[in-house]
Amino acid sequence: MSEIYNKFKRDATIKAADKEHRAKTGYNINQYNHSVIAGKQQFSNLELARQRAGYIKYKAINELEKHLSDFETNFQQNGGKVIWATDARQAVEEIEKILQKIRPSYVVKSKSMISEEIDLNPGLQNLQIEAVETDLGEYIVQLADEKPYHIVTPAMHKSKEDVARLFNEKFQLASNSTPFDIAAFVRGKLRQKFYQAKVGITGANFLLADTGSVCITENEGNGMMSMAFPDVHIVVAGIERILPSIQHLELFWPLLSTFGTGQKVTVYNSIVSGPRQEGEIDGPREMIVILLDNGRSKVLAAKEQRRALSCIKCGACLNACPVFKTIGGHTYNAPYTGPIGAVIMPWMRNFKDYKHLSFASTLCGACTEVCPVNINLHQLLLFNRNHSVEQGNYGFSESTLMYGMRQVLGHRKWMDTPNPGVKNWALKTFFAKSWGKSRLLPEFAERNFKQLWEERVEGKTK
Repeated sequence: MSEIYNKFKRDATIKAADKEHRAKTGYNINQYNHSVIAGKQQFSNLELARQRAGYIKYKAINELEKHLSDFETNFQQNGGKVIWATDARQAVEEIEKILQKIRPSYVVKSKSMISEEIDLNPGLQNLQIEAVETDLGEYIVQLADEKPYHIVTPAMHKSKEDVARLFNEKFQLASNSTPFDIAAFVRGKLRQKFYQAKVGITGANFLLADTGSVCITENEGNGMMSMAFPDVHIVVAGIERILPSIQHLELFWPLLSTFGTGQKVTVYNSIVSGPRQEGEIDGPREMIVILLDNGRSKVLAAKEQRRALSCIKCGACLNACPVFKTIGGHTYNAPYTGPIGAVIMPWMRNFKDYKHLSFASTLCGACTEVCPVNINLHQLLLFNRNHSVEQGNYGFSESTLMYGMRQVLGHRKWMDTPNPGVKNWALKTFFAKSWGKSRLLPEFAERNFKQLWEERVEGKTK
């Protein structure tokens, strides 16, 4: 077993037993669930909207080469520049080349999971350039020296008391500071950073092929200011973010808002098609989009799993997943967590090292039920498991246990063994360690189903 898997098991064991952690995330997810119920009321036919969005996005993924080519052509015609990056290292190197010419002391960054994916902040530190996170949640986890916990809500694992203590330690704010107090403090602290920034870095929620535009949706305005004030705007976007037409935003923006935060539509929705034009006084003088592959082509090449590239990163599947709610986001040791992360991360990284994510699931199907673009996530996890076995990514103990289970389940006489003591002994001997110390191992009943059925039939015939 790899060290990555062993770390996952250790972290999962600790978090699963951490009642305080589960209480905090449970509270925050319950708040989200209440909001989503209200947000969904804006759709007269939600299922039709999901089906339509799923069809449009999956079709776009299957025609990815054409749409990306159209985006590049149209964006360049608008005065922008496109750079293609095959992996995280190349993306960071391209950003470093840009920054070495400008030599800023810091850059402002809006919320972007893709910058976490490529480990951008350590790369900037190597150039002695400060990365200023401007999303409040990202700013909080940056101060705490942590990774984002959740795709949409980076600080979901922290209570307001935790955040107040953090700001008391870092900035000597009152230990009983309210969320309003903290937000006002951060707003004042970051505002000057925006005014004087030379470079802003953002992600992209969508890329529009027909207009060559970058779309960013947010609630705080930091994304807009990261684009508008700096001289240079760098966008890092996964190649799967493409939408064929600007007309599709009327469907995808409300879906992303409703399933992401429970809103009808988020507060700020920006469409940027390039740098400022002649006669314009606002916006960057230079705009660069870095289109990142970084393993996405591997997902695209997988016949079934390619549907996962339809994901619009709303985070709904994380909030519905009992595993995510139990072990938390940091346990995954990956930028994309929960069910969607369990599907794509083994492909985007090393399948052998990350296959365990696809097995860390109850397969309850809750993720599929809440996906706004109808991705069959629980089935894709099964395809991943099958792929793992076909590639021989299993150990001796797994092989032995599966062989034993096949023998028992494949022979009726073993299933019908009347003595529950034998079955309980086998369960404790072979499965107790896997079941974990913190859970009670179930026991077989005195009478099995076959016996109960025969008694019932016998009773009716008498």
